[in-house]
Amino acid sequence: MARPEKEAMVAELKEKLEQSQTAILTDYRGLNVAAMTELRRRMREQGLEYKVVKNTLTRFAARELGLTDLEPYLEGPTAIAFSYEDPVAPAKILMAFAREHKQLEIKAGLLRGKVIQPEGVKGLADLPPREVLLAQVLGGLQAPIAGLVNVLNGVPRSLVYVLDAIRKQKEEAS
Repeated sequence: MARPEKEAMVAELKEKLEQSQTAILTDYRGLNVAAMTELRRRMREQGLEYKVVKNTLTRFAARELGLTDLEPYLEGPTAIAFSYEDPVAPAKILMAFAREHKQLEIKAGLLRGKVIQPEGVKGLADLPPREVLLAQVLGGLQAPIAGLVNVLNGVPRSLVYVLDAIRKQKEEAS
């Protein structure tokens, strides 16, 4: 490969690493073409990108971005899953695929510019979907407000009960 082509690939990798919310490095050794095609299809369906990369070129791109912590993971065959929107989606897909295909190994991850261990990638995969997290946050925000409304309604409600009791008492007296 000519030097200008390599420089272009390094620039492309640098841009992808910079723009992605999550990048997960995998070792795909032992996967056949059909399995790799299936994994790429699953990634594309979620709007993700899965690319086999050269370690040397990735190392150059990582150094330019100051991601020297990524270098120890750039050994052996490497493919990177890039996510530009949902930081959890690639972790979920890769962990599910790794359960089906034991040959796929998660090397490390990059979450918003920070290197995370394979355990961190597994933790990302175990997070509930975004909609569930938003519902939990809204529920947490709504609970104190609902409690306040009940407290504020308690005073008029008690007044109504007292007035009703007085009305019944006067009816019985007459």
